[in-house]
Amino acid sequence: MQLDFFPSRTLTIYLAKMFIVRIIAVLVMLVLVLMMLDLLSTSGDILAVEGNGQAQLLTYASLRIPQLVSRFLPYSVLLATLITLVTLNQNSEVISMKAAGLSAHQVLAPLLLTAALVSVVSFVFNERVVTRSTATLKTWDAAEYGVIPEDSGVRANVYLTDGDSVLSAASLTGSRDTIRMRDVTWYERSETGMILTQVRAPIATYAAPGWKLEQAVQFDVGTAQSSEPSDMTVGQSLTPDDIELDIVDPDTKPFWELSESIEAYEAVGRRTAELRAKWWHKLSGPLSAFLMPLLGAVAAFGLARSGQLFVRAIIGMALGFAYFVIDNAALAMGSFGGYPPFLAAWAPFFLFLLVGETVLIRTEE
Repeated sequence: MQLDFFPSRTLTIYLAKMFIVRIIAVLVMLVLVLMMLDLLSTSGDILAVEGNGQAQLLTYASLRIPQLVSRFLPYSVLLATLITLVTLNQNSEVISMKAAGLSAHQVLAPLLLTAALVSVVSFVFNERVVTRSTATLKTWDAAEYGVIPEDSGVRANVYLTDGDSVLSAASLTGSRDTIRMRDVTWYERSETGMILTQVRAPIATYAAPGWKLEQAVQFDVGTAQSSEPSDMTVGQSLTPDDIELDIVDPDTKPFWELSESIEAYEAVGRRTAELRAKWWHKLSGPLSAFLMPLLGAVAAFGLARSGQLFVRAIIGMALGFAYFVIDNAALAMGSFGGYPPFLAAWAPFFLFLLVGETVLIRTEE
């Protein structure tokens, strides 16, 4: 029995089924509570737009729920681990399994397998669903919850530089020559950074070269006068390729597309530390669910009647939340170059993998 990593088939299915049911239950509870709190703070802004109603609230919820699921799935695995192991301990099932000759790792093996499958599902869900909902929600937020752009490649809050001048847009759809910007502002600046002219337009399209502003309104700062030129083209040196490079948002790009963007950045000599750290974290982030049974394992062992079961559960929870804190801090350090991207994304994972294994071996094996 000691040479087998998994216990019997019946026991493996029993533990895995118990674990996955609790993961789903905790995740649903967290998402529902957080979604209600989110709607309390956001529904006023959504309903303030003329024509918005219950349908728009449901649309917002459908876009926000995938983000909440992605963010709190590892927390759900941690809490489900503690609930499962505490229940098994209180019912003396852990003692029975160890008396039958199972090691601590064998007791945890079904939970680790389930958590690994959850990590795989989380990765696919993030790349296929969450990236798209995040892109749409950011653009809708930038449009102040007005009309939602139909293009699935929407991007929000675009900020581009053309020499000393600046071109900004609330949202952008399309690609290459079909790029279309909305709520555009062009700032023509002097070499000292002073704004000479400000031009606003609802729409901007590629004019090859430059960008044609439709229904533009120009304000001259020096004379404090406004005008409405019939035709105006700005940003002569800005090409679709430049824009594709300047608007890369790692939260809205799938793993494989972000790889291409990073290669394009590196080809023109741009800094890629932040993008590379986010790229690695797209792998290490979902895999954090695999760590949770190991970090929460301290709650499984020790006699329940000893009075230390609650303390053990608190220790397991503290280890899990410490991982999330350090993971976020390391990712932030990697984003501005404090850590190498690979180290920023993977160091917390391997550190707490060693911590969890050390605690388990020292105390139970």
